[in-house]
Amino acid sequence: MKILIIGTTGAIGTKVKEALVQRHDIISAGRNSGDIQVDITDAASIEKMFRTINDIDAVVVTAGSSSMESFQTLSEKSLLPAIQSKLLGQVNVVLIGQHYLKDNGSFTLTSGILADEPARDAATGSIVSGAVNSFAMAAAAALKRNLRINVVSPGLAADSAKDIAHLFPGFNPVPMSKLVNAYLKSVEGVITGQVIKVHE
Repeated sequence: MKILIIGTTGAIGTKVKEALVQRHDIISAGRNSGDIQVDITDAASIEKMFRTINDIDAVVVTAGSSSMESFQTLSEKSLLPAIQSKLLGQVNVVLIGQHYLKDNGSFTLTSGILADEPARDAATGSIVSGAVNSFAMAAAAALKRNLRINVVSPGLAADSAKDIAHLFPGFNPVPMSKLVNAYLKSVEGVITGQVIKVHE
């Protein structure tokens, strides 16, 4: 398959690319790296990306970020960057990409454990991850041409634990192999409309 992976420089995206490239033709995309550049906060940039690539079988998104901020100072303004990136960025990849994927193609998005298990100063992540999950379930019921969509909800990735574990006390690091397998299940399998939770 020809697979587009948006976000291949982070802990998860790097490992997912390493696994898929062994069996598939991989095109990597990112804001400042990859085979093609894209800013997922800009719908026009996403459209340009899809127009540049032909015959895509699958899209995997591991890009998008959200901030850590006290609930007491949280505001609409401080929420917007995460909404524009991790939420609307992924939503637009699907809304635009559905017109470019081949029949029977698939989307795999990324949310996170915060949708189910809150952490201190992480309300933004909970809001955005929960919304990504809900969007994918709704999209699965509406996509045409047998297109599939799933979300991988990672826990604390083992390769990130040394840097951010202090922000998530009591969360168990998840082996990278388990996280990668969740993406493989979505891309190479037959399921759709599922949130694949890999939390421990």
